[in-house]
Amino acid sequence: MLKKSVGFGFATVIALSVSGCGNGDVLPKPSSYLRLDYPVARYVDFESDCPYGFFMNSSAKIEVSKNCGFAIHYPKMKATVYLSYMPVNGNIEALLNDAQTLTYKHVIKADNITEQPYLNPDKKTYGMFYSVGGNAATNSQFYLTDSTKHFVRGSLYFYAKPNFDSIMPAADYIKNDMQTLMETIHWK
Repeated sequence: MLKKSVGFGFATVIALSVSGCGNGDVLPKPSSYLRLDYPVARYVDFESDCPYGFFMNSSAKIEVSKNCGFAIHYPKMKATVYLSYMPVNGNIEALLNDAQTLTYKHVIKADNITEQPYLNPDKKTYGMFYSVGGNAATNSQFYLTDSTKHFVRGSLYFYAKPNFDSIMPAADYIKNDMQTLMETIHWK
């Protein structure tokens, strides 16, 4: 009798175990995406003793460097836009060549480099904006000049190992700020 009850108990446990698993389909968890919310950009006019001024994002912090260069910091994004100023003294070709060379040094890591010319004859401002795709050290660069007196070069760097997919939202946000800076730069 004991054998029957042990056998019956064992069969009951097995039956309950199998029926408890259910026939429901196993579904994988859906992919989740990192949600990054950045403040709406509000631009303020930045003026200094330097021979140019521009509009910049009010949430960024600016630091004056030597020779009228600036570092525009985005602390929450761990990024900085570096601006360099050079006077044009009959050396416009050399300045243009240097700006293009600095951009194309990133071709080793870049997936692509897109050039976007910028022309504003009313403000006597001409230049080029470069979008650098892939895991390059910089995602965006530009230069601007009036071709006779002033030359400004800008580049964006993140304080992180370049991983294009991870920094793309921040890079796009700052890219818009850089393009606004280009469109609003004025020579003194």
